[in-house]
Amino acid sequence: MSQMSSGIVGVGYIGTNYMVPLLLPPPFSSLCFNTFIKHKGLVLDSNHKGRRRGHGIVASSNVASPSIWDDWKPVKAPSTPSLSDILWPSAGAFAAMAILGKMDQLLAPKGLSIAFAPFGAVSTILFATPTAPTARKYNVFMAQIGCAAIGVLALTIFGPGWLARSASIAASVAYMIITNSVHPPAASMPLLFIDGPKFHHLNFWYALFPGAAACTLLTMVQEVVVYLKKNFKF
Repeated sequence: MSQMSSGIVGVGYIGTNYMVPLLLPPPFSSLCFNTFIKHKGLVLDSNHKGRRRGHGIVASSNVASPSIWDDWKPVKAPSTPSLSDILWPSAGAFAAMAILGKMDQLLAPKGLSIAFAPFGAVSTILFATPTAPTARKYNVFMAQIGCAAIGVLALTIFGPGWLARSASIAASVAYMIITNSVHPPAASMPLLFIDGPKFHHLNFWYALFPGAAACTLLTMVQEVVVYLKKNFKF
C-alpha cells in the first residue's frame, strides 16, 4: 500500500488474476481496513495476515455466488424422515378431515359448512411442520378469526365483486403483518365469505364458525400428532 493525499490506495486480488484497486479514505487504521475487506466480501489468506506482492494486498474470495436455480431445488433435510414422521402427520390429516366432514354432514340441513379447502392447507402446516412460526396457535387463531372478520367487513362495504375481494386480501395481509400472525391459509377466509352466499347470514359470527371452531379442532388433533411423533417412533 502507498499513502496518497486522497487516502490509502491498495490492490486487492480476487481469485488468482483479477486485480481490484482499493481507495480508502483517511484516517484508516488496520482495523478499519480489515473491516472494509470483510464488507467487500474479500477474505485474506488462511493466516488472515495477507501476502504482500510489491505494494499490494493479496486477497481471495471464498463467497460463492448463489445460482439462479437454487430456489428450484429442494432444501436438504438434516436427516431422512422415518416412517413414523410420515405416518403420524398423514394420519392426523385424515382424522381431522374425517371429523370436519362428518360435522359438515350434520350441519348441512342448517345450511352451514365447516369442511372446505383452507383447512386442508391448515392441516398441512400444523401436522407436517408443527414447529414452524406459521403453525403457532397464536398465528392460527389470530389470523383465521381476523381475516374472516375482514371478509365480512369488505362485503358489507363494497358488496360482492372484485373490489371486495381485492380489498379484503390486501387488508388481510396488512393485518397479519401488523399483528405478527402470518398464517397463509387465513387469507382465503375473506374470499370464501364474499363468494359464498350460504355464509352471508352468519355475518360476523363467521369469524367464530367456521373460523375459530375449525381451528380449535385442528389444533387439538395437532397435539395428538405431536405426542405420537415424540413417543411412538418406528
